[in-house]
Amino acid sequence: MCYGCHNIVGYQASFPEVYKVPKLGGQNAAYIAAALKAYQAGDRKHPTMRAIATPLTDQDITDIASFYEKQGRAAQPAEKASREPDAQVTALFAKSACVSCHGANFSKPIAPNYPKIAGQHADYLFVALKSYKTENNPAVGRSNGVMAAVAKQFTNAELKVLAKYVASLDGELQTLPEPKFHH
Repeated sequence: MCYGCHNIVGYQASFPEVYKVPKLGGQNAAYIAAALKAYQAGDRKHPTMRAIATPLTDQDITDIASFYEKQGRAAQPAEKASREPDAQVTALFAKSACVSCHGANFSKPIAPNYPKIAGQHADYLFVALKSYKTENNPAVGRSNGVMAAVAKQFTNAELKVLAKYVASLDGELQTLPEPKFHH
C-alpha cells in the first residue's frame, strides 16, 4: 500500500487538503515506526493512514521503516547543505528553537524517533505543522505536546514561511519510485 502514494514523485493527497505526500526515502526508521504507531493509536488523525496502519504488525512496521530509511540520498556535504535564512525566517526560528530537536540543517535530529525535515515538501510541512494546532477534530490533528506548543506560537502564514524555508534546504529525503513501475 505504501508504494501507491509514497513512491510516486509528486503524488498529492486530497485530504484534509491537497498537498504532496511526504518523502519517506531516507527518513529515520524509528520516526517512521513512531508515526505508523501514532496512526494506529489515533494520535495522528488521518483516516486513510489510520486504515493502512491499523492492521500492520510490529514486524510489518519495522520492515517498512527499515525499507524507507535505506532509500535516502547520500548525505550532502555540509557546505552545500545550508542556505542562510532571511531576517523574517531567522526571527521565526529564534521563537521556535526548531534545531534543538531537528538538528543541524534540519537533517540531524537529536533522537532517531524525530524526523529529518530538510528538503521535505513545503506543502506537506505546512499541513503537518497546522495539524499540531488542530484540536477536537476526529479526522485532522496530531497529538504531540511539544510540537503543539511550538506550532501554536505562529500564524498559519508564518508556518508557511518556515515550511518553505525548510523545504528549500538540501537533505537526505527523497521519493524513490519503484524500478519495476518505470516504463
